[in-house]
Amino acid sequence: MSVMDSLRIALAALRTNLLRSVLTTLGIIIGVGSVIVMVAVGAGARSEVDRQIASLGSQMLVVMPGSSRVFGRAGGAGTTLPLSEADMLAIRDKVPGVAAISGLISGSAVLVRGNVNWTSNVNGVHDQYFLVRDWPTTEGREFTPEEVRSGARVVILGTTVVAKLFPDGASPLGETIRVKNVPFQVIGVLQSKGQSAFGSDQDDVIMMPINAARGRIVGRSQVVNNNVGRVHVKFDDDVDLAEAQEAIENLMRQRRRIQAGAEDDFSVRNLAEFMRARTAALSTMTSPLAATSAISLIVGGIGIMNIMLVSVTERTREIGLRMAVGGRRRDILRQFLVEAVALCVLGGLIGVALGTIVAASVAYSAQWPILISKEAIAIAMAAAAATGIVFGFFPARRAAHLNPIDALRSE
Repeated sequence: MSVMDSLRIALAALRTNLLRSVLTTLGIIIGVGSVIVMVAVGAGARSEVDRQIASLGSQMLVVMPGSSRVFGRAGGAGTTLPLSEADMLAIRDKVPGVAAISGLISGSAVLVRGNVNWTSNVNGVHDQYFLVRDWPTTEGREFTPEEVRSGARVVILGTTVVAKLFPDGASPLGETIRVKNVPFQVIGVLQSKGQSAFGSDQDDVIMMPINAARGRIVGRSQVVNNNVGRVHVKFDDDVDLAEAQEAIENLMRQRRRIQAGAEDDFSVRNLAEFMRARTAALSTMTSPLAATSAISLIVGGIGIMNIMLVSVTERTREIGLRMAVGGRRRDILRQFLVEAVALCVLGGLIGVALGTIVAASVAYSAQWPILISKEAIAIAMAAAAATGIVFGFFPARRAAHLNPIDALRSE
């Protein structure tokens, strides 16, 4: 008897007790479904994190003023002495490997174009900011150093702002918009970056020269006249960011006269490392799901073994009759083994379908893509088939070693 004959007989037996067969495969369904969800969501989340890291800019550190303390109570980030243009230039000149550097001051303002208005984020930056963030313009141009020094009334728009202020599809280049009632000329449109790692729309922004933002929109610090907010520093590809971070911290402690052992009133952050830490946390969270998958497969395998033992008992006379007419032990062994594997593969197929649906639902609610590879499906199905072989072998062997005479006498 060939394998195909065994498969045909196995499927006929499964159809005879369809409900029992489906209920028996629940453990396999849950196990395989868990594998698919774990792999798809994990791979999708890592892909999204990689995209968000890329959107932040590569080889970049961010220097920010820290929080002040009054009677031991923290006042919040940015409440200490602001960073100045001199601080930024010192980092550029004294820290090795700086490829580009820019300050960033932020605020919110109402933008008006004709009878259309929109409230958006306003960022004042230096001309190298777009190089630091790997954020080119798709239309128009970037600021020139002279426009930054003079505080020229020019802006570059994010794609969300373009969609809101120019719903008619007209080109924004050369158009004038009002920011807090101050007219600015649009000279460029930024490449779309999508959502940030923190869930905000990075394209809902306008960029203007930092001097224009300080003087007309965001305002100046009462303590430091030429404050630069946060300093974004991009380093050459061969620079070790950990060493660069230490160099910036040492320099800033000297400039801000922080005594040895005292708490820093600034911080230097590697946002890419922060995002990788989030990925590691996500990977840790998938471990319980992996354990659930393994346990479900074991439980499902025990269920398969149980139902196959019942099947052997129910079909004892059939087994004896086949042996009596010339059926060999290996044919009986193959038949019941194929039946166990078919039962597990059926559960695996249902598990793949359900796992894909659950993974798609999770990805939709979390707003990240799912990545279900052919390798993941193959591994899940192989695990299901292996479960059928392992847990179906003992019932199949028991059936193959029945005494034909005793089997024919069975009621």
